[in-house]
Amino acid sequence: MTTATSRTPVDVTSLVRSSGPSRVSKMAGGLVGSEILRIAADIRGLIRSGKKICNLTVGDFDTKQFPIPVKLKTEIGKALDRGETNYPPSDGVLELRQAVQRYYQRELGLIYPVESVLIASGARPVIYGIYRTVVDPGDRVVYPLPSWNNNHYIHQLGAVGVPIPCSPEHPFLPTLADLTAALPGARLVCLNSPLNPSGTAIDPAALKGICDGIVAENRRREEKGERPLFLMYDQVYWPLCVGETKHVTPPELVPEMAKYTIFVDGISKAFAATGVRVGWAVGPVDVIERMSAILGHVGAWAPRAEQVATVALLDDPAACAEFHRVFLAGIQRRLDALHQAFQRMKSNGLPVESIAPMGAIYLTVRIHPFGRKTAAGPALKTNDEIRKWVLDAAQIGIVPFQAFGVPEDSGWFRLSVGAVTEAEIAEAMPRLEKALAALS
Repeated sequence: MTTATSRTPVDVTSLVRSSGPSRVSKMAGGLVGSEILRIAADIRGLIRSGKKICNLTVGDFDTKQFPIPVKLKTEIGKALDRGETNYPPSDGVLELRQAVQRYYQRELGLIYPVESVLIASGARPVIYGIYRTVVDPGDRVVYPLPSWNNNHYIHQLGAVGVPIPCSPEHPFLPTLADLTAALPGARLVCLNSPLNPSGTAIDPAALKGICDGIVAENRRREEKGERPLFLMYDQVYWPLCVGETKHVTPPELVPEMAKYTIFVDGISKAFAATGVRVGWAVGPVDVIERMSAILGHVGAWAPRAEQVATVALLDDPAACAEFHRVFLAGIQRRLDALHQAFQRMKSNGLPVESIAPMGAIYLTVRIHPFGRKTAAGPALKTNDEIRKWVLDAAQIGIVPFQAFGVPEDSGWFRLSVGAVTEAEIAEAMPRLEKALAALS
């Protein structure tokens, strides 16, 4: 038998670094990488080099600040000890699908059959699966701006994106009036509440109006024998509503919407378990069955041990409630500290605004010193120039709304609190205030 030490190494470095025309598909060649991940990677590099940065860029959690539930951690260990390491069923462990059933009935008041539940390795494969299952090349997909990654999924599918700009007056979420003209001929509407990036939640009346519009559109299509219009309702942040915000779902407001709504959900954000990779879709049985076949071929199932552990977590309401009591309090303190700091700066005449937090781990702020000059001399003209200046002058990392599809330089940014301490926020905000005050 030949051993590794007896082989003569072949250096292929120069060969694999070669490039040329048309080596990848047109889709892959035109796919744009994540701007958020690029910015976050740059900041991680600065931190590794010794710089002290208040990192408000990543939609993730510092496990020292926000560890996963003890129940989940313990049950993962138990499942591994029992040898739960083989392939799970492609649609998910039955016990977990049933646990999601119970969880939705208990927490959301929605009763679905088990055939409506599909488990996957987090919310991203679920979103991809929805697109792949209901959208054909050339189909129209309606989505609000700002929003997370819809433009990239649309590109991968060869669909036609119909972006709907949303305003701060309606906390960056659409109304039926915004969508009405786009619904005829569309195949998929995408909503996310609480919203990444704004940290705002859709108003129940606004959601009911949108649902009524989708139902009316589908009744017209049924009469003509046309394909239906679906709603992808991404509610992966729904347990993280803060303050007086109440999460609502399409079927509870308009029951007929159950025929057209596909939920995106999971434990990644709700339980600070982004790396555990357990998510699920809940929706019409015919759609879920086809999604299961697609994701089964992709191999996008969540690990068995983590699925088994999630059953124990979701079936323990007391453990969930105790975790969220501490978890949500920590998130809200950070969001409130940021919001109060920006409101204080605004009252002092500085060019900033912020929208009161409603959910998720994000605060939307506007930093708009456009035309003012930095100490180095140049005037700030674009969001990216402001982002770089904030990083350099105040050692704070933020993400511009351009990373969420917004084309114009309006000064809006996402601030994420999952990976910062309260002390870091308290130290960073005076630095930003001083830097803004120093602009000429």
